Amino acid sequence: MANPKSKSKPEPKYRPVIEPVAHFVFTPTTTHQHLFPAPTAIKALAISTTSSDTQQSLIYIGTLTGAIYLLSLNPAADENDRVSVIKHTLIGNGSAIVSILVVDNLKRIIVLSGDGFLYLLDSFLLEAPKKVSVIKGGVTAFARRFFSKNYSNSDRILPKLNGVKSKEDGSSSISGSSSSSSFFVAATGKKLVLAELVSSGSVVLLKEILGVFEGMIRDLAWVDDSIIFGNKSGYFLYSCISGQCGLIFSLPELSGQPQLKLLVRECRVLLLVDNVGVTVDTEGQPVGGSLVFRGVPDSIGEIGSHVVAVKNGKMELYYKKSGNCVQVVMLSSDAGGGTCVVASQEDVSGEFVAVSMSSKVIFYRKVPWEEQIKDLLRKKCFKEAISLVEELQSEGELTKETLSFIHAQVGFLLLFDLQFEEAVNHFLLSETMQPSELFPFIMRDPNPWSLLVPRNRYWGLHPPPTPLENVVDDGLKTIQRAIFLKKAGIETAVDDEFIVNPPTRADLLEAAIENFIRYMQASRHKDLTPSLREGVDTLLMYLYRALNHVDHMERLASSENSCIVEELEMLLNDSGHLRTLAFLYASKGMSSKALAIWRVLAKVTSGQETAVAEASNILEESSDQDLVLQHLGWIADINPVLAVQVLISDKRSNVLPPDEVIAAIDPKKVEILQRYLQWLIEDQDSDDIQFHTMYALLLAKSALESYEIEHGSQNSEAGTSKELNVSHHGSNSIFDSPLRERLQIFLQSSDLYDPEEVLDLIEGSELWLEKAILYRKLGQETLVLQILALKLEDCEAAEQYCAEIGRPDAYMQLLEMYLDPKDGKEPMFKAAVRLLHNHGEALDPLQVLERLSPDMPLQLASDTILRMLRARLHHHRQGQIVHNLSRALDVDASLARLEERSRHVLINDESVCDSCHARLGTKLFAMYPDDTIVCYKCFRRQGESTSVTGRNFKEDVLYKPGWLVTR
Repeated sequence: MANPKSKSKPEPKYRPVIEPVAHFVFTPTTTHQHLFPAPTAIKALAISTTSSDTQQSLIYIGTLTGAIYLLSLNPAADENDRVSVIKHTLIGNGSAIVSILVVDNLKRIIVLSGDGFLYLLDSFLLEAPKKVSVIKGGVTAFARRFFSKNYSNSDRILPKLNGVKSKEDGSSSISGSSSSSSFFVAATGKKLVLAELVSSGSVVLLKEILGVFEGMIRDLAWVDDSIIFGNKSGYFLYSCISGQCGLIFSLPELSGQPQLKLLVRECRVLLLVDNVGVTVDTEGQPVGGSLVFRGVPDSIGEIGSHVVAVKNGKMELYYKKSGNCVQVVMLSSDAGGGTCVVASQEDVSGEFVAVSMSSKVIFYRKVPWEEQIKDLLRKKCFKEAISLVEELQSEGELTKETLSFIHAQVGFLLLFDLQFEEAVNHFLLSETMQPSELFPFIMRDPNPWSLLVPRNRYWGLHPPPTPLENVVDDGLKTIQRAIFLKKAGIETAVDDEFIVNPPTRADLLEAAIENFIRYMQASRHKDLTPSLREGVDTLLMYLYRALNHVDHMERLASSENSCIVEELEMLLNDSGHLRTLAFLYASKGMSSKALAIWRVLAKVTSGQETAVAEASNILEESSDQDLVLQHLGWIADINPVLAVQVLISDKRSNVLPPDEVIAAIDPKKVEILQRYLQWLIEDQDSDDIQFHTMYALLLAKSALESYEIEHGSQNSEAGTSKELNVSHHGSNSIFDSPLRERLQIFLQSSDLYDPEEVLDLIEGSELWLEKAILYRKLGQETLVLQILALKLEDCEAAEQYCAEIGRPDAYMQLLEMYLDPKDGKEPMFKAAVRLLHNHGEALDPLQVLERLSPDMPLQLASDTILRMLRARLHHHRQGQIVHNLSRALDVDASLARLEERSRHVLINDESVCDSCHARLGTKLFAMYPDDTIVCYKCFRRQGESTSVTGRNFKEDVLYKPGWLVTR
């Protein structure tokens, strides 16, 4: 099996999305036990997204004993110094810390204590905690207000208190706070309290919302103008705009406490129903699929596009879009039992997450996407790597260039893994990969394109480029090693298909070359530099030749290409691909070398016609006179039709010199010379007397030879075996019309040849019609009539010639020839009668009677004379009839004109002009033949021939019944 369909390794259960960066364990030393007792458990965590030092993050830890610890996290420091305690303080009466809210823009934190009160502290714990007195006790949950990116200033409607509208939050960031204030909502039993934290550090009560729901609120989130909260009966949404509260969905009776998490990246809220998380938007509508956790989480966090869930000393990461668990992290076994707490940065670009178990806090950071992808590629999980890259690109974390880079990286790994088809598929998906990166696999270095190969090792996950033979050999060694290890029970990364059905070296090489051909063919359509194009086309020819794809080789060589001839010349010549080499020479304008190869190939009977056709194609476009005439001879020997086409081609820019062409044509190839002269005369409109005379003589000579063979005394076998100068090669015949027909047409149509010279050649022959044409050119009418009437006995042609002469004596001369043919021939009485019948009216009867022979039968003579006299009388009377009819028509027309002009027209006071509609009264007026009446002024404007209706009587004549001839 040369190239099995790519089969991914079993999908890994997890991939590294986050990695530990530091940890912190509460000990008497770290917690200053002389001031505060060591915490029994960590109850709350919070991470500040901003710090005075950009390399550090501030971590707030709330304990079961009511202490707040401020830690500094510096990932760039030494491993043992990355976490340090900055400050700690005690909240209230020592009640457990429920939650911590960081207000970065005001450098404040708000803490919810177990006693139900909110406390306000500065971000560095320098000041004593202040109880938020405007919100009475009993707070069960609270949250800041966040704004989505699509939330505009014009849409922001803030609650009012005592008729005074509070300041509008001018921030449009997803953190949802301005530089001067921050809004938050607190749940106290069954009511909601909206408040504002101002820059002075005081809290302003904005509004209290009562009686819109039942049950104690356990968790909530405020996004844009929607407050989403949950109690034991279900999840609800309160609209700050309409003041309406609606149920999103109810909780089952036996379900656990409601828990929700604001997904800052999408500005959506994740609602938990036991171990199922449902994501809703700001309208309370479910969005996307659900997240199914493996147990009811103790706490939920967010990092990038993943949701973090912790439970029973185990942390799980779920990809939001697919809902798949991509990583499971087992927390340290020495962390002790207790509830786990997770905290993440409330920022889109959050890189850290903190997880606590009892008295230990572990800090994790996001693994760079490069490392995630590298890990998958090392495990040969190529599909999963590409899937991850596409996910990252859809989230805007990767560019198209990076995606192309990774496709190329995957392609090279697949290539060395002998998965050639899949490798090339990935190469084709890479928009940045250059074809030159594959050149070292085809041709060993050094080669003309060695400097074009980019020195890019990608991530160093694959070996350097090496010829395909070496790739296959190394791959086969790996397969053999894997088979041996498989028998020993050791798993390897080699594809199972290769182990079950090991491929042969020949099959692998063929598959590799086939797929490299596919890539090079696709690369030809890219916008490449000239050097790259040369490399692609030349190496593509190498690949075709390796598999002996002759048709593809010839197609590439004969089409427009950038192949380097010097690189392919010896290769193609040694391998015997002379046709491909000839095509390549021709495409590069090296016509002389191409023709030399076609001349050699023409000597082989099987390829003779093809060689001649290709050679003629080259010569038809060549204006090199010496080259054309050099190869004309062998082409004419094989195919005279193509030889003529070479001479008369209209593809070349300059016409070949006729004199030199005529001199180069073999005198034995008479038909080729005839066709070339015909082309000069008819198509090139040559008026050279020499060419016209030469063409006429060649035709006449060929006609004589043909006539002698057809009518000679030789027997039929001798006649057919004798080689004629006139070609009769069937499909190779140059002329379609018969030889004598061409001779007669040319002698009759041309006036530039020398008729006496031609006549001298055929004078003693039986080519009587040709002689008649020549005598006619010389003006010898008597000889022409003698040949037509007596030799050819073509009465119709003789009478036609008399008509062309146009004199009555010509018919009389022809009649005399019929009656007295001379040379002992009998009189041609029937021809004479035909002449008298057809043209008797042109002859004088008296002269005819005088010429009639006494030997002419009386019956024929009487009929002829009677017919002549009747014709004369008929012609005379017919003339009289025509004369009288014409005179009658003239009289009739005059009478009709008189009657028309004598018509009376009645004009009264109501009569108006048909043109200007003015009353005529006593004005002069005119009337047209179509009965329209106009005043004299309009008549002068219209003219005599055009009426008001637009009819022009000169062009469109009007007829009336009374005008017809009635007598």
